[in-house]
Amino acid sequence: MKINEIKVRSILSKSYLADYCINPFVGCQHACIYCYASYYTKKYTSHREKWGEFVDVKINAPEILLKQVVRKKKGSVYLSSLTDPYQPLEAKYKITRKLLEILLRYNWPVCIQTKSSLILRDLDLLKKFEDVEVGFTIITLEEEVRKKFEPKASSVEKRIKALKILKENNISTFTFVGPILPYISDKENNLEELILKVKSFSDRIFIDKLNLKPGLWEILKNFLEENYPELLPKWKEILLKNSDYYARIKKELKAKFKDINFIFCY
Repeated sequence: MKINEIKVRSILSKSYLADYCINPFVGCQHACIYCYASYYTKKYTSHREKWGEFVDVKINAPEILLKQVVRKKKGSVYLSSLTDPYQPLEAKYKITRKLLEILLRYNWPVCIQTKSSLILRDLDLLKKFEDVEVGFTIITLEEEVRKKFEPKASSVEKRIKALKILKENNISTFTFVGPILPYISDKENNLEELILKVKSFSDRIFIDKLNLKPGLWEILKNFLEENYPELLPKWKEILLKNSDYYARIKKELKAKFKDINFIFCY
């Protein structure tokens, strides 16, 4: 793991997810196989290392945010789009916590999405926000599958426990079920079981498909050949051709869970 401490000129970026987005790091230790952020990181930075093997820590991010919140129009902030704000290095650097302290001081609305139970460290801050929402990405209930696709992220059990704790502390929550991994996430009713497991602790449930960015198919292809060779032809059909697989998933979920207003991202 290559860790670099860097300084940035700006930390608040315009975003389609909220008014602004903050990425406290470049790169991510979680090393998720399917992550689209690897494409954008390589496109806009000089990094050519394998995804998950480098992280740039924006050590002056709190300082820059403090300057920007007093100059920019107040708006909602999303943490984070191209990294996980609570990846393991956050335990040492506390960049995300310092950013939250500033956003809390100026009463800016915040939405956080993570795969890490480390967020519970900042429960004291989150409870003080007037407008905050926290969500966990969860692709499966099977820990062995999680370890293959998200090797450095928190366990599924820890994420669901953290989601429950946040909900019990009156914090708005959501679960992001995505990407749905064809014939893995949805095998043997696993997808339905996951939704049943989290729905009591989630104000909203998002569903998303696996979206290919340039270069990602080659990574997935190599991964499948090593771990799920029998699924390679099916994934090719679904991801590279005009398949109705994800449309069928959407239809089935709507039929099985009429009490849940899913937010489909596709």
